[in-house]
Amino acid sequence: MSSPFHVAVVGSGPSGFYAAEALLRSGVPIAVDMFEQLPVPYGLVRFGVAPDHPKLKLVSITFDKIAALPGFRFVGGVTVGKDVTIEELRSAYDAVVLATGADLSRPLGIPGETLPGCYSAGEFVAWYNGHPDYRDRSFDLSHEVATVIGHGNVALDVARILSKTADELRHTDIAAHALEVLAESRVREVHVVGRGGPAHAKFGAKELRDFLSLTECDAWVDPCDLVGASDSSNDPEQDDKLSLLRGFAEQALSKPRRCVFRFGRTPIEIQGEQRVEAIRFARGADAVEQIACGAVFSSIGRRTAPLAGVPYDAVRGVHANIDGRVMSSDQPVQGLYVCGWSKRGPSGTIGTNRACGMATAEAVLADLTTGGSRAGKHPDALVPQLRARVPRLVSYQDWGAIDAEEKRRGAVDGRPRHKFVSVSEMIAALESAVDA
Repeated sequence: MSSPFHVAVVGSGPSGFYAAEALLRSGVPIAVDMFEQLPVPYGLVRFGVAPDHPKLKLVSITFDKIAALPGFRFVGGVTVGKDVTIEELRSAYDAVVLATGADLSRPLGIPGETLPGCYSAGEFVAWYNGHPDYRDRSFDLSHEVATVIGHGNVALDVARILSKTADELRHTDIAAHALEVLAESRVREVHVVGRGGPAHAKFGAKELRDFLSLTECDAWVDPCDLVGASDSSNDPEQDDKLSLLRGFAEQALSKPRRCVFRFGRTPIEIQGEQRVEAIRFARGADAVEQIACGAVFSSIGRRTAPLAGVPYDAVRGVHANIDGRVMSSDQPVQGLYVCGWSKRGPSGTIGTNRACGMATAEAVLADLTTGGSRAGKHPDALVPQLRARVPRLVSYQDWGAIDAEEKRRGAVDGRPRHKFVSVSEMIAALESAVDA
């Protein structure tokens, strides 16, 4: 049997796993090493999917099956760009696939967005999902009104979490520190504001429908915002969303909390002396509206963090690429690829990432099997060096021990898991399992 090709996948979110699966099931002799900066895998499935959407997290079962395929190796606890360079990976692997996501929030670009009380929706999501890099973030929820800017699914996640009671969240896998803060929240009114009309909103009908089941919060839309919206667009998803919005506009308001959806408003200024006190919006050509609020969450898009040694497309906010091949001066960079959000931007579903990862894997396979040059250094020579650079390399079996302990802790409180929210806690749990 010929020596296998060796491929490094950087990132352990959905697109990375699906790219790995396509490579390993291709019939071409291939070994895949998946690098992850944390001791835990799954990327946005763990740190992005809302805690009250447990069914979406079941895709991790598929990832575990991929990790069990012959030729797969998980290398956790290694930050590419810090503990190991792209150049080192390229010299050790026949191909490197970047699945690094979109970690950076796009700024609003308006006066006042640096005031205390103005937050990134992405950081809020990472905080309540227990990401170690965001667990120490502080969110002041002591005011009664909050505004969420954006009409994507992340914006709706933020609005829904702010609108729920602690009891509605208590039996999810939300981070314990976040549950404590949300339990003391004084927010009773949330405005979800976007510049487009209902037809331009990117959130899904399913995510909108979730607001019907909130125990203490009514969803509402000003009927004027729906004037001119077509009742039949030949798009069932769009028609479903409009039907839901019309239902919000017509329902009687009886619950103590309210979530208001607003359309056709462009943010122009956040006001306040020492902190956020209000936000102003342009509506139409001349009108200006103001919402008095104590917190603003911006959810207008994300971009990929640049990585040393990788060409960057600043306009699109992704690693520079054409169809998954990283490009430099209109020429493909040999052996360097990208998939997922860092390929196409933060859009689509987990299913979209599956197709994206598979497409990039096809590009890798096409290049490898048409006589591309082989790396002169076997990747196993790199691993001993990494052991000297990081506190501990984490295998997929190691992750299994962390996973089991999180689930054991959660079972005590009737929760699916009680997440560890620091790397030190994760490693300590792993070492305790090894010693047991």
